[in-house]
Amino acid sequence: MTQAPGPDTLIGLRYLLRAAHQNEDLRPLGAELIKHLESHPDDANALMDLSLVLQLIGDHALAMTVQAEALQTRQLYHLPTLRGDGVRLRVLAVMVSGDLMANTPIECLLGNSDVALDALYVTPENPLPQAVPEHDVLFIGVGESDRTQPVLEQLRALAAIWPRPVLNMPDRLQLLSRDTAASILASAPGICMPPTRRVDRQVLASVASGQAAISSVLGEGSFPIIVRPLGSHAGKGLEKIADAAELAGYLAHSQEPAFYVSYFIDYRNADGQYRKYRLVLIEGRPYVCHVGISEHWMIHYLNAGMAESAAKRDEEAAIMRDFDHTFALRHKDALALIQERLGLDYVGLDCAETPDGELLVFEADTAMVVHDIDPVDLFPYKQPQMHKIFAAFRTMLINASHADHADRSHAPDAAAIDG
Repeated sequence: MTQAPGPDTLIGLRYLLRAAHQNEDLRPLGAELIKHLESHPDDANALMDLSLVLQLIGDHALAMTVQAEALQTRQLYHLPTLRGDGVRLRVLAVMVSGDLMANTPIECLLGNSDVALDALYVTPENPLPQAVPEHDVLFIGVGESDRTQPVLEQLRALAAIWPRPVLNMPDRLQLLSRDTAASILASAPGICMPPTRRVDRQVLASVASGQAAISSVLGEGSFPIIVRPLGSHAGKGLEKIADAAELAGYLAHSQEPAFYVSYFIDYRNADGQYRKYRLVLIEGRPYVCHVGISEHWMIHYLNAGMAESAAKRDEEAAIMRDFDHTFALRHKDALALIQERLGLDYVGLDCAETPDGELLVFEADTAMVVHDIDPVDLFPYKQPQMHKIFAAFRTMLINASHADHADRSHAPDAAAIDG
């Protein structure tokens, strides 16, 4: 059972995610943290852990309230990544308030390593302080969303003059909105990424009523379409709509003011199964994180029946084993173009293959969860693959720390602050 840590220590995301993934009941830990906070109300670490627990048990509103209280107390947090006392590298990650999909889960990528990790939370109202912890590399962990665009805009000027190496520059992160990423990647040879548009509710209503054609919104094409509310993730509010009547029904059950809309691309393979790949590009090199295989077009790894099907796991294991000279080789040019056009040091891709062999890109994002917490008895092949990814991420940080930054101007003093 996961227990509350001692003073000045975080349990952290990696450990709590593992506990939740193993179906551990986190409510007793939540109660223990609440009891601790009754006598230590300013323990920001306990508040942050409680916020994570609340998110993982589904109480999002209270989790965000508790997180806000923690961040009012302190902006800086020392994350539990070190394997021992030896520190090879110090990384400062800039984060933003929000749920589990608001930031790069860098703690999961560096767990049990020799990299010391500090997370500094910023908002438009609380930007980077004048003094920041000493560090070798600055990593911009803020994920792109409408809510975080102002934060990324603020960070652009600072990142340009920062006296340490900066990974994932804010101006490149700003390109990851669904509509912008689609416009950047859609024309690339070997890539299929249908146009994605932000559409107001009233415009969709006119399509649903027959007053306008869907082609007036998306350009040449026809139903079916994919609709999701702005800012949604993990399939929340995501639907495939077959015609105007279904669109009217969708709008009747959703009160959102605006949506992302795109044409649906049928990516079924010859056996009738859909296969969705999660990749990460680290310094431009692709790595596969998981492959969800399902009869349903909307694949989430946890509900794709991977744990229940030895055949699916065997296929995923083979894909991981042969990835470099199969999938990665088939899409070498397309992946290189994605790297060139996005220009990020680290980015995740959810993608598939079209029947005619193109790389179908669903999403590019730096906040996708990448982890090694699947049960080893069911997924033994995942451990070496994930550790390969973690090693590549660590190498990226070390490579950045060796970069020459002699021509950089002065930025806020890299000096330790209370935390």
